[in-house]
Amino acid sequence: MSSLLESLSRQIGGDSLDTISRQLGADRGATEQAVSGALPVLLGALAKNAGSSGGLSSLSAALDRDHDGSVLDDLASFLGDGAAQRHHGGGILGHALGNRQAAVEGAVSRNSGLDAASVQKLLMILAPLVMGALGKEKRQRGLDSGGLADLLGGERQRLERQRPELGMLGDLLDRDGDGNVLDDVAQAGAGLLGKFLGRG
Repeated sequence: MSSLLESLSRQIGGDSLDTISRQLGADRGATEQAVSGALPVLLGALAKNAGSSGGLSSLSAALDRDHDGSVLDDLASFLGDGAAQRHHGGGILGHALGNRQAAVEGAVSRNSGLDAASVQKLLMILAPLVMGALGKEKRQRGLDSGGLADLLGGERQRLERQRPELGMLGDLLDRDGDGNVLDDVAQAGAGLLGKFLGRG
């Protein structure tokens, strides 16, 4: 059975990846590298936030209210709606990454070669898609808050088993460092997920 992250990576591949590349005005290969490095970081950040009861309740409520997964059913429309990306993506990133957002952007930029402005725009595109994938899974499987926590924890454990470097993510998100550790995390994520991208 595919992980949530693998399934999402496949959906963002092919024509969708071409569309994102054009929006960023970036090379497709660099965009692919950035996407595959950023996705595990975003999902890991949500998993970490869900580790507290308050964070889990907030995430569960946000999924029920705003993220039922329908964004993935009409991905082309969302990718063509910059206002929706900024509206939804900015809020999600603020909650998920907080003051670590600049560190995440810097690491993805260094790993992919995209400039910081392009990475920021990319994260605003990806964040609602990650939330949509979580919301869709929650709805289809009838998960309560405990089930959602188990889902997120399982995703993170699977990644850490496959690529132990990703275990550093929690340490990064716990501290106020300069984000250097995240370079390794983003690179590991790109190596793990790159094979799924570009295969519509």
